[in-house]
Amino acid sequence: MTGRAVEVSVVLPAYNEAETIAETVQVSLDTLASFLPAGTFEVIVAEDGCEDRTPEIADRLAAEDDRVRHLHSDERLGRGGALEFAFDHAAGDTLVYFDTDLATDMRHLEELVERVRSGEADVATGSRWMPGEEADRPPKRGVPSRGFNGIVRLLLRSELRDHQCGFKAVSRPAFERLRADVEDDHWFWDTELLVRAQREGLAVAEFPVDWEPKGDSKVDLVRDVFGMGSQVLRLFWQLSVAPRVTRRVTFLVGLLFTVAALGLMTVYIPLGEVQRAFTSADPAPVVAAAVVYAASWPLRGLRYRDILAELDYRERLGFLTGAVFISQTGNLVFPARAGDAVRAYVVKTRRSIPYPTGGASLAAERVFDLLTITAMAGGVLVGLLATGGTADLATAISGNVGGDVLTPTAVQRAVQVAAVVGVAAVAVLLVTVFTARSERNFARAAVGRLSSDSYADYVAGVIEEFAAGVQRVAGSRRSVVRIGASSVVVWTLDVVTALLVLIAFPAVDLSVPTLLAVGFFAVSVGNLAKVLPLSPGGIGLYEAAFTAFVVGLGGVPAATAFAAAVLDHAVKNLVTVVGGVGSMLSLNVSLTTAVAEADEEELEETTPTDD
Repeated sequence: MTGRAVEVSVVLPAYNEAETIAETVQVSLDTLASFLPAGTFEVIVAEDGCEDRTPEIADRLAAEDDRVRHLHSDERLGRGGALEFAFDHAAGDTLVYFDTDLATDMRHLEELVERVRSGEADVATGSRWMPGEEADRPPKRGVPSRGFNGIVRLLLRSELRDHQCGFKAVSRPAFERLRADVEDDHWFWDTELLVRAQREGLAVAEFPVDWEPKGDSKVDLVRDVFGMGSQVLRLFWQLSVAPRVTRRVTFLVGLLFTVAALGLMTVYIPLGEVQRAFTSADPAPVVAAAVVYAASWPLRGLRYRDILAELDYRERLGFLTGAVFISQTGNLVFPARAGDAVRAYVVKTRRSIPYPTGGASLAAERVFDLLTITAMAGGVLVGLLATGGTADLATAISGNVGGDVLTPTAVQRAVQVAAVVGVAAVAVLLVTVFTARSERNFARAAVGRLSSDSYADYVAGVIEEFAAGVQRVAGSRRSVVRIGASSVVVWTLDVVTALLVLIAFPAVDLSVPTLLAVGFFAVSVGNLAKVLPLSPGGIGLYEAAFTAFVVGLGGVPAATAFAAAVLDHAVKNLVTVVGGVGSMLSLNVSLTTAVAEADEEELEETTPTDD
């Protein structure tokens, strides 16, 4: 190079580009030389953990031409990570990059560079979707691209038409201003850069380019759906939701949360039945039931603390009990136990426990729950299914209670769902133990079948982290014994709660052994049945299964059994809602005065070298 300072740095992100990288570098140099003075530009090959001859070729090109540099990484940084690393080491104040397949006509390079170099814009990007200048793209490329850009415009309030075109430039001051906020390090990196630039009030220029597709392309399930979709939702939360979550908003949301939970209780548990149950039941055992059920919650927090401790995270019992309360209250509102996601979010944002670890802890907890209540259900469930006793039992119950309240179909479905869930719980445990002892990488093999994109490595890593957490908890004999024992105590208290409600009714006259057997089977099967959201006619599967076993095994009048099931569910939901709201209020006070810990990196970062 001459003694002139480099003003423009062009970065070529390269991953296994041995067939094309030499030609791409030469075309880039020739095009830059056509409008920039000699010595004012450089071309950087940001080679990202390649497995072919790309590093060797890049080394040769850098040795032959001092306008070329090669930045090497032994391990994958991701497309965004490679770009950020290269920009950080670039010499120019105008930072440019484009895809190495040269799909964008290089005659547009001068306009791209000068938009930023002249100071007209802080960020510039080519566009294939400018009105009247749309690129002629085949449906397999055009439809997904339009869909993605439409979602970004809608959710992230971007004014740009094309966020994915691999033809962009950014000034160094703008890059330095934005880099700390851009979290993605792969395919979403440049989209996030464009969105955050607009939010920061920077000048972003979009201009039409001629673009010709190169090679084959199709929708990639892992990259496009899981990768890009999850990042859009993450950025939407950070930019549009999180800034509005103030203490006042948290209180109002908590209030709405309570109203919604209570409202849904009236859907799944008829208020008329609850009122009639209270009038005929002795209040003392019902109050005792509420106290017993409330006592089970610190044990749930203790169990969750033990699970997290196995994953090397140690937190206060009070915080974890509150997190469990909040998530269970969420499960009263959201279907399919989506409230568990609330707990994963709380422990992530407030205690820096990564989402994969939080998900693994919840999965381990669910496995222990399902195995415990499956064991409690025992051979009675298998025997009824094997002999077809559920049909006769259902008919008898329907005749006593009335077809409009509890149909034979509802009872059969409740028992069948319980059986499926129980078998699934055992299967999950067996798979967990098997994969923990196997040397084969099942996660990468499965993801590899869905995607050939490099983003699959990242997704496989997340799945491996999640699976490793579950295996770590379920694979340790010590943790299985301790967490299994606490699970038994938690669910025993759940059964005791139901038994106290049941004996509150005068019509229930059972011996203690019979009462215990009926209670354990009824509550266990009822809880297994309600795992899946298949409630017909506003009657919960828990009520159907509970009533079936109390009538069939205990000879209790069906109307009484059903009323007890309704009241039992109401007591448990009421305790959950009260505890959930109290936890939201108390934890919010303590959490909002604390500074959230920085996210901990679980994997060592790669330190690339400048060749």
